Amino acid sequence: MTRNDYIRNMRKIALITCAAILVAPLHAQEAEDDGFSLMEEGAKLFMRGIMREMEPALDDLKKFSEEIEPGLRQFVEQMGPALGELMEKIDDFTAYHPPEILPNGDIIIRRKTPLEREMEKQDGEEIEL
Repeated sequence: MTRNDYIRNMRKIALITCAAILVAPLHAQEAEDDGFSLMEEGAKLFMRGIMREMEPALDDLKKFSEEIEPGLRQFVEQMGPALGELMEKIDDFTAYHPPEILPNGDIIIRRKTPLEREMEKQDGEEIEL
């Protein structure tokens, strides 16, 4: 599964989630004496249709997650301790500029000056009217 397929599948999942959120209030309506109201029945049919359409995307997502799981586990096993050490050394990420990659491949992470940090704080403050 390519990255674009993964993104496409995630968009479908987001669409289903939004539809479910929009349909959920329909369940708050009281059922009529003879069973479900027409609105509830329509919502059920709609959700069944969405689930039927999403089934291939969910299957692809499951396959993709099974494919990348060993690699992610290996990454966590190897990089976990190193990331823990890095977190101990860098206590506040906002005190640093984003990493820069130099033409020779070196990666530099520059610390912000106190003036830069103060200016960021002033930019982030809201003005009360």
